[in-house]
Amino acid sequence: MESPFLSILALIALVLLVAVTGGVGYLTVADWRDRRRREVEKREQRRTTSPKKR
Repeated sequence: MESPFLSILALIALVLLVAVTGGVGYLTVADWRDRRRREVEKREQRRTTSPKKR
């Protein structure tokens, strides 16, 4: 016979696991998006500040 305490503890562990996994996924996507945005800005800046040919 399983104790209700263990069931609640297992449910809390599952919820925390899902929350942490979701947080890591969010941070990964946000970092990827920011890195891509910085690369685009750097390319645009290089294009506008490049020396003109004579």
